[in-house]
Amino acid sequence: MSNLRDYAKEVIKTEAEAVAAMADKLDDNFNKAVEAILNCKGRVIVAGMGKSGLIGKKIVATFNSTGISSFFLHPAEAMHGDLGLMREDDILMLISKSGRLGEMEMLISTARRLGVQLIALCGTVDSDLYNRADMPLNCSVEREACPNNLVPTSSSTAALVMGDALAVALLNSREFSKDDFAVLHPGGSLGLRLLKKVSEFHHTGKNLPIVKADATMKEMIAVMTSKKLGCVVMIDNDKKLTGIFTDGDLRRMTERQDEFFKMTANEVMIKNPKFIESKAVIDRALAIMEKHSITQLPTVDHEGRLQGIIHLHDILRSKLV
Repeated sequence: MSNLRDYAKEVIKTEAEAVAAMADKLDDNFNKAVEAILNCKGRVIVAGMGKSGLIGKKIVATFNSTGISSFFLHPAEAMHGDLGLMREDDILMLISKSGRLGEMEMLISTARRLGVQLIALCGTVDSDLYNRADMPLNCSVEREACPNNLVPTSSSTAALVMGDALAVALLNSREFSKDDFAVLHPGGSLGLRLLKKVSEFHHTGKNLPIVKADATMKEMIAVMTSKKLGCVVMIDNDKKLTGIFTDGDLRRMTERQDEFFKMTANEVMIKNPKFIESKAVIDRALAIMEKHSITQLPTVDHEGRLQGIIHLHDILRSKLV
């Protein structure tokens, strides 16, 4: 089995080296391709045969998930009617290791007739496809990872990485944000975390464990127990958050203070506690909780007035994480 692991390591190393070498092959055609897609008023049509086609489908999925309208067009199907999908304001992206045209010849002819720009992810620079493309991108590799240097492995990975490079460059150029991503991924947990507001989950009104500054420890524990949020909070006369005391603070205090029952809320409260605006998204609340290792987070309005308390368990029950 150790020999098989060694062989697997060699495959991974070969493909990693092929990908790393691509960085030095990038030229101004990459910038031109990004600009062309940015200015495209239509769709990005991606086509390729065999394994290149499978890579093309993944690139299409990545483009669409980041707001670049795209679809995959099988070259053989194009020859039997699907060429009608191409419009003059589209961009055509062809993927091929060999650069031989074959079924893609008709795609190029139609693109030229309509004035559609052609981007090529090509594994052979001395080829018809590379030479005929408006923006050829060099995806050549020194060798495949298979022992016979035949099965598309390194070359497929290279084309995939070039597609990712285009997608991320486009994402950065368009300042594509987390909110933009969430809009396009409403069905996934990450998308929901970026869309759902804290106000949809926090406890409010009579459910809030609020105590006055002169509340005794016994009173604080009674409120903490009855409200079942594992904490009590203190506010000032303007209802602005001024402190928090959690069950964790209580446990730590019993270890250090012999007469902690004689202390008041004002004496034991954690001043200037962490908080979040109620209109913020759940993902932001999670980030604060994880960073500071806390399970309760007060929510406030834009002026710092207490609105509610969100508990980590509420988020976990929602199955957003």
